[in-house]
Amino acid sequence: MKPRLATRFLLFALAAVLIGVTAREGFGHAWISQYTYASAPAKDAPKPAAPPPTQQPDSVMQPKPVALSKRVAEYHIDVSLQADTHRLQGEQTVTWTNPGRQQVSELYFHLYPNAFRSKETTFMRESGGQLREDKATSDSTGYMNLLTLETTEGYSLLPRLHFVQPDDGNPNDLTLAKLKLPNPVAPGKSVTLRMKFEVKLPEVFARMGYSGDFVMAGQWFPKLAVYETAGTRGRATEGWNAHQYHGNSEFYSDFGIYSVKINVPSSYKVAATGFQAKASVVQDGRKTYQFYADDVHDFGWSASPDFVYSEEPYSTEGVPGVRIKLYLDPLHAKYKDRYLHAAKSALAKYAQWYGAYPYTTLSVVVPPKGGNGAGGMEYPTLVTAFSAENDNPGYDLERTVVHEIGHQYWYGMVASNEFEEAWLDEGFTSYAEDKVMESEYGVAPNLPVEASYMTDPAPLKQLSWSYHDNNHYAENVYIRAKLVLVGIEKQVGDATMRKIMRTYFQKYKFKHPSTADFQRVVESVTKTKWNDYFSHFVYGDAMSDYAVAGIRVTPVKQDGKTEYENVVLIKKTGGSNGPVTVVLHFADGTVMPKVWDGQEASVQYKIVHGAKLLWAAVDPQNDNVLDNKHINNFMKADLDEKTRTRWSVGLSKLAETLFASLAW
Repeated sequence: MKPRLATRFLLFALAAVLIGVTAREGFGHAWISQYTYASAPAKDAPKPAAPPPTQQPDSVMQPKPVALSKRVAEYHIDVSLQADTHRLQGEQTVTWTNPGRQQVSELYFHLYPNAFRSKETTFMRESGGQLREDKATSDSTGYMNLLTLETTEGYSLLPRLHFVQPDDGNPNDLTLAKLKLPNPVAPGKSVTLRMKFEVKLPEVFARMGYSGDFVMAGQWFPKLAVYETAGTRGRATEGWNAHQYHGNSEFYSDFGIYSVKINVPSSYKVAATGFQAKASVVQDGRKTYQFYADDVHDFGWSASPDFVYSEEPYSTEGVPGVRIKLYLDPLHAKYKDRYLHAAKSALAKYAQWYGAYPYTTLSVVVPPKGGNGAGGMEYPTLVTAFSAENDNPGYDLERTVVHEIGHQYWYGMVASNEFEEAWLDEGFTSYAEDKVMESEYGVAPNLPVEASYMTDPAPLKQLSWSYHDNNHYAENVYIRAKLVLVGIEKQVGDATMRKIMRTYFQKYKFKHPSTADFQRVVESVTKTKWNDYFSHFVYGDAMSDYAVAGIRVTPVKQDGKTEYENVVLIKKTGGSNGPVTVVLHFADGTVMPKVWDGQEASVQYKIVHGAKLLWAAVDPQNDNVLDNKHINNFMKADLDEKTRTRWSVGLSKLAETLFASLAW
């Protein structure tokens, strides 16, 4: 999911002030980068007229014969939307196949809608009723009730179902249930269960719910947890990986097959994971769609009578025939071409860089104004853009689509555990998103400014709910994680980094990899050990701050002439991030560059020269993307020590305070 940067303007205004201050001190170029925030299209440019509404075609497709994943779960679901009461009535038959080597006596089900049952659920306690810029309303309450749970022979298992809270022991949290089976499931064997359930949808909040006639059904059915086999993500023994729904966590599921019938009022159009397997049927004022998807680990759908539908086929290298389906809010119908261009660009680049997109459809849903709680989210073969709040959107329109389609790779196919290692999805997607935005739109990131957001760095490999709050989670899992990947790229070069990312994707698609798996790929491709780097920046909370700590200029007599002994002290106050450039600038115009390997805690340069040293700078081009305190990268030599220290520390603290107040 892509968080929004609501304070962008204020942040860059602050950056401009700091540029002015540092420029006045003779080192303004330390803050200058090539970043460009692309603006919205010119207002005087002609806009295409909104296209007339298009009927959603019954484009029936067939599944491919080759299985791409271990299809551990198989769901057959019938669901009916009661639009007037905002309820879903569902029946499902689910078959689970034991992928391990031991018999299994229990199953775990995620009942995610129960996160909205009260203010005392774990999700609501941790989130405070707010996720990103989206706030719960008085109507943002919802729930899931299991009405029946039976074997195929009709034996009721409901008395065997118990809600469990393994993460925090919160008795008010009903998002995870454990089912004790009457008979264990042997390795390679299956168990099939039938259940009926109802869901009360909340007013849209935290990825699901309704807004007017618009519905986003995400995490809407009883979903099996992941049974991890020995070796998966470093496990020594096999077992369930089952967590409650937390304020910062997203989701983790196993691959399988979904066959889903969706019954809605006849005026509604439906977007869903996968493709339409049968022609829709209209009866008694209602319409039934049937969708099918395989080798996916989730199923999401959305419905609205107001969608402006558009569809285009798309093929390129690595994308062997995909139907791109747009479900646009009428306010953004005129931006159809922009949405299509973003989707095509993302698919093409990700396929070129990482590997083929193996699915036959990709749906993009644009929620209506007020429905942004459902926006900026990913599901297999279906993504949601941000809602149509603005009639003249800037490049956030493209960026959100590009980001969410990136999740088709790192969330969808690689399927990282977002409960425990969210950076492997969000950080990788943010990294890939930047590459597409720069390649296709000329919008390059300002990495030094983004590094400045890191006011409270934390380890990346940790439980998602271990972060202090959503801002702390976002700063680290999105931004800092991306910077860690860029830091690797800076050391190995673009071509090798592309090989690392492609190798990782190809090796671990459909396999649930871990942080350790990614490190092994980095080491395999580069033929180098990366223990220190991962220890500092992934498993640890370090940034990589290099500072000009002191300058001393002393006149000396040499061969009857007055020369100057210039002593410069450079310190490292964080983790090592490769060699760093030091530049010394003298009064006679001499510029003396140095390269320090940055491995020790400090280095001192002592240079006798015919002119005084004017200033010293470390990493003047901001190549060290993990440096979050650029203000100490520069020091003038002509200030007395007391003034120099006061100026450097004072401005540094001011910058840190202001950036902390603006961070998201």
